[in-house]
Amino acid sequence: MSGLKGVRLYVVTAFCARMAEEGMAVAVVMLAAHRLGGAAQGALILAAWMAPHVLAAPLAGALAARARRPGLFYAGALAGFAGAIAALAVCVGRLPAPAVLLIAAVGGCCGPVVSGGLSSLLSLISSPGPERDRAYALDASVYNAAAVAGPATAGLAAAAAGPGTAVAVLAVAAAGAAALVCLLPVNSAPAERADPGDVRRDLVAGLTAVWHSRELRAITAATCLAFTGLGALTTTAVLLAGSRGQSGGGGWLMTAFAVGALAGSLTLARLRPTATSTLLALTGMAGTGLALAAAPLAPTLPLCATAFAAAGVFDGLLLTATLRLRAEHAPQEQRTQVFTIGAGLKISAAALGAALVGLAGSGSAARDLAAIAILQLAAAVMYVCMRRRRGLDSGDPGGCSSSNLSATWSIKGRRTPPADADPVKP
Repeated sequence: MSGLKGVRLYVVTAFCARMAEEGMAVAVVMLAAHRLGGAAQGALILAAWMAPHVLAAPLAGALAARARRPGLFYAGALAGFAGAIAALAVCVGRLPAPAVLLIAAVGGCCGPVVSGGLSSLLSLISSPGPERDRAYALDASVYNAAAVAGPATAGLAAAAAGPGTAVAVLAVAAAGAAALVCLLPVNSAPAERADPGDVRRDLVAGLTAVWHSRELRAITAATCLAFTGLGALTTTAVLLAGSRGQSGGGGWLMTAFAVGALAGSLTLARLRPTATSTLLALTGMAGTGLALAAAPLAPTLPLCATAFAAAGVFDGLLLTATLRLRAEHAPQEQRTQVFTIGAGLKISAAALGAALVGLAGSGSAARDLAAIAILQLAAAVMYVCMRRRRGLDSGDPGGCSSSNLSATWSIKGRRTPPADADPVKP
């Protein structure tokens, strides 16, 4: 299978899996409200679904990197993901709450494979250079397209046949992804098999790779800060729409944000600009913050939606840049761990933001949205400062070219560059 065909098949696979994940945020709450008469348990189930991401991400990455047949490993993880969704469709409101929360937590442990884990496969499917840059831009588009399609699919299915059916539809999509991933051209075996000690070392190595690379450390910290704010955006959008006299308009604002993000990432995939990943990331964070800061100043909901769409465009740039930076600066041996750790931390940061606005929000859409915007701008400042700081990675030149940005990595006492990186020039 050629690289182009492999990327196309990957796009379909990732879309099915991520549509299921995005749809769960809506579907499980609707299901709990339908069967239990309130959404409170749905929120707890959703929290149980999201909470394991940060803990499961390093282990998922280490196991994926050590798998003799990566396709089979991902198929098993996605099948477990689909099975947990299907079990929730049956069990919510019919089994005791602790059992339901346990099922949700098991499904959530597969979440890092759906997000960052799948993204890491692109380095095995596409060639370095423009082809891989375009692949990661398409991958960012998949994230954003799933953010639009997942909730929409759940809502339409629930309206047509009930929330239980909506959750079941999402389980079918995840199962389809499990079947498709077996067809991806990534089934080459690694040179050696791992024992449990190797896996434990890989857990540490993945975290160490993120910490010791100035670029990975900076983009991970900055995106976590930015997503702490974005995790509160849905609640704030509902408040903002209510302040404009349209209590049901919060969903339209978030749809505008998701569509804008999709447009931003698709534009990068289509135009392939020469801007560095670093500049794209900085522009994405700063632009998102400025656009969200303008939203509460808009006098009507359509103008608010325009500001949200503009913010989404910049968020699409940030996601594409983040994926590229992880691919460019992760050592080949820890690339999967870097992707899963980064995705798990971002999702956990978003969950923290959602909890903070629920527990300590000001109740004012304008003030809460200003706080979210400030966090995006602060993330941009943090990114610039952390890239300039001379820290643990003293061998990292910190430049913006592909060769200068390729850090040297300490692996088992030796310093070696990533296999697909250019040699570091003096």
